[in-house]
Amino acid sequence: MHRARKLVFAASMALVLLPGLAAFAAPATPDEKEKEKVLRQLDAAAANFRSTSADFEFDSVQTDPIPDTDKQKGTVYYERKGGSFQMAAHIRELNGKIAPKVYAYASGVFKLYEKLTNQVTRFSKLSQYESYLMLGFGASGKDLEQKWEIKYLGSEVLDGVKTEKLELVAKDPAVKKNIPKVTVWLDTERAVSLKQVFDEGPSEYRVCVYFNIKVNQPLPADAFTFKTDSKTQYADR
Repeated sequence: MHRARKLVFAASMALVLLPGLAAFAAPATPDEKEKEKVLRQLDAAAANFRSTSADFEFDSVQTDPIPDTDKQKGTVYYERKGGSFQMAAHIRELNGKIAPKVYAYASGVFKLYEKLTNQVTRFSKLSQYESYLMLGFGASGKDLEQKWEIKYLGSEVLDGVKTEKLELVAKDPAVKKNIPKVTVWLDTERAVSLKQVFDEGPSEYRVCVYFNIKVNQPLPADAFTFKTDSKTQYADR
């Protein structure tokens, strides 16, 4: 199973310095204008975003030295209330076999519950990863601009939905080291992702596909929790 990683955006803006004259900003290119339009659409959609649920398939691929693919299936939940954010991924299957796990994040604490081993692992001080976890689910254009550099790659229709394709490169060097590039397909009307591809370095990448997406509908009571008992083991990292 591949380790969790952080994510990021890639973009370029140009300044032209004319010899002997003051500095002038270069005229915006068509792609820059479209990127600005997309980001402002996300601002508007994010203002009305409260929650999302979606089914997913995550394919983690290694091409070298030995080709290998891990396929995870399950359901994700996202919720934003004011400045707070929480998410959870309930995994049902790993490579076609039942493998119940829950990844949950809230208030800077990331937890992994593995039902088969009845263990909870708590990862503290991971608030810097929040922008990775919420990528494409309720994030505004301003949120993205703050953390990532962004390049507009055009429009594409996925499952009958028009999406805007962005290439992202992290401004944080630590994030960029782990994930050199991320490509996302965004439904800007709802501020949600239909697809994400994470470049995770040489010979590794991850493809995340989301479907049955529901926005601003009631979430299950246990969306961000999991059941433990007196025998549950805990570990801190």
